Amino acid sequence: MNTFPKLHNAMWPGLVGKGTDAGQEPPISLDRMLELTAAAEVNGQKFDGIDYFLFLPHTNPEATDAELSAIADTIASHGFSVGSLVAPVWPGTVGDSAMGDAEARGKFLSAVKMACRIAGIFEKHGVRKYGVIRIDSAEFGVAKWREDPQVSTAKIAATFREAAKIAQDHGQRLAAEGEICWAGMHSWKDMLDLLEEVGMPDVLGFQADLAHTYLYLLGYNAPEHALVKPGYTEAEFWPAYEEMVSKLRPWTIDFHVAQNDGEVHGAGAHDKTGKHCPADDPNGKLDIVKCSGLWLEGAADRGMQHICWDGCMFPNAMLENPKTWNTILETMIAVRDAHGWKEEK
Repeated sequence: MNTFPKLHNAMWPGLVGKGTDAGQEPPISLDRMLELTAAAEVNGQKFDGIDYFLFLPHTNPEATDAELSAIADTIASHGFSVGSLVAPVWPGTVGDSAMGDAEARGKFLSAVKMACRIAGIFEKHGVRKYGVIRIDSAEFGVAKWREDPQVSTAKIAATFREAAKIAQDHGQRLAAEGEICWAGMHSWKDMLDLLEEVGMPDVLGFQADLAHTYLYLLGYNAPEHALVKPGYTEAEFWPAYEEMVSKLRPWTIDFHVAQNDGEVHGAGAHDKTGKHCPADDPNGKLDIVKCSGLWLEGAADRGMQHICWDGCMFPNAMLENPKTWNTILETMIAVRDAHGWKEEK
């Protein structure tokens, strides 16, 4: 039986898109998300850990060392490790646009510093032994980027290089999560161009999410980079999917298992992006296990020790349903059985 990669669940579905504004569902606390994750079990196997977003109401990114150690104690009490951490780079949290003015970019870098500090505290505690710090361009939508794509990408790359230097100084790696909603990262080609322009593959890589990269394949926000058209056949899908993965896989240092039905979804302040669906969604377009195998080829050699399920913007009723998590865990186990490995590399 394969023991790697470790299987993690994301905590941010209880947070992203939730709030107190009209039409929003309330956030689900970190404690409750931990309880729901810990309750999942399939044939004696359970989740190994969690990935999570370093912002309120789950975590104050400016919390004291003692407060963060107490959070680590709570996470460890469920038998969990902490893997990848999401830096609070978005406007309205700590950060701001990576292609903004000097003040905005300074906020972005402050958010990365905060995440690196917290990662170090968790490592000193012992609850965290692997994982990356996740970032994006924090520029919602592509309209402003399109005014001058070359200059815009250069500005994001410059900010990312500074962020990577901060991470390197803290012994961390950054992973940029490709999504159609983030400027300069909104297609597989633009994402690849950005990674190459940053040019620090040992420190800054790619976070692949099955739902988001499916929208890459369709060219949702960049039709000129579409690799398949709606109504594609299986014979057309797999060569196109393999082409996309082959371009981004060498950069991939973090991976989200997910499902997508070909639609986009947004909630609260979060712009429309690849819609995350339940693992057994009858409208799901992806063979999760087979697609995961393409991304996980050579994963251990790239330093990956875990994978994470992303159920971002799931409705609360779905999050509170134990069947949701058992089905997800069963899917994650199938991915590990098919494409994992037995020893830490």
